[in-house]
Amino acid sequence: MRGAVIHAPGDIRFENLDDPKILHPADAIIRTAVTCVCGSDLWPYRGLEPIGEAHPMGHEYVGFVEEVGSEVTAVRRGQFVIGSFATSDNTCANCRNGFQSNCLHREFMSTCQADYVRIPNAQGTLVATGETPGEQFWPGLLAVSDVMGTGWWAADAAEVKPGSTAVVVGDGAVGLCGVIAAKEMGAGRIIVMSRHEPRQKLAREFGATDIVTERGEEGVARIKDLTGGIGADAVLECVGTAQAMQQALRSARPGGNVGFVGVPHDVAVDGQELFFSHVGLRGGPAPVRRYLPDLIDRVLTGRIDPGRVFDLTLPLEQVAEGYQAMDERRAIKTLLTP
Repeated sequence: MRGAVIHAPGDIRFENLDDPKILHPADAIIRTAVTCVCGSDLWPYRGLEPIGEAHPMGHEYVGFVEEVGSEVTAVRRGQFVIGSFATSDNTCANCRNGFQSNCLHREFMSTCQADYVRIPNAQGTLVATGETPGEQFWPGLLAVSDVMGTGWWAADAAEVKPGSTAVVVGDGAVGLCGVIAAKEMGAGRIIVMSRHEPRQKLAREFGATDIVTERGEEGVARIKDLTGGIGADAVLECVGTAQAMQQALRSARPGGNVGFVGVPHDVAVDGQELFFSHVGLRGGPAPVRRYLPDLIDRVLTGRIDPGRVFDLTLPLEQVAEGYQAMDERRAIKTLLTP
């Protein structure tokens, strides 16, 4: 098969790879219908995470079941399935508590920018649609496998409630999906921190009511101005930098909550400041599997359309251009077709 391999910062190559095989009874093999490049893939691409030896890339996927292990009964050959970037048995104590991304048998996906993918823990990870959805739904369902599920978790962790004021820090695909989530959860006001006009436009179409272009302390001051000097009820931190985290914590009102889903890089939280702020902080890898049935239904019924975050579509063989376009902010998110 063919797939994307990272060799060094800025060096993504499309190469011939060994076909995946069933290694464990709970495995499945899928043929990807569409896959994509994630904003978190840019961390190693930009040299901000160690790469080590050359290795395949990608953790977002939807596709058709090609083969299943002997323990897999939840899905069968030929079905269209959606999974999560973090696999789970969906039966352990952590899964039963709703934190499938902390499953005791968790494995993180890392080979999905390819023609075929082995899915560990397929029995608990994959959700099949009733029939094969039309291709117009594939981008939205692909978004559900990570960025929409992660945006939903950000809003859930921040405890967005009907009528509340939510702030979204970050205008990438996760942040934009966080806007969708906040809207679906009934937020009365959704303030998005963004400096990029195309992303601001999409954020407003998804439900944002206000745009803040300032960053850092100026951004915090602007949020306070918009909230009567108090701060927001819920803040979704969707970036992962130290500045974004600080901005999120200081934008929340006393008693408010921050849901942080950006993978932290050089982030340190001041315990004294957090203690006296009365701000709640919760986040981590999104338990996407918890939300899959609901989000799949919302996409297939047309209630939400997170697939709109894909503003560049390329054949899989041009995956390197997909990375470069996102790195240069020429694209929000790149969809890759076989």
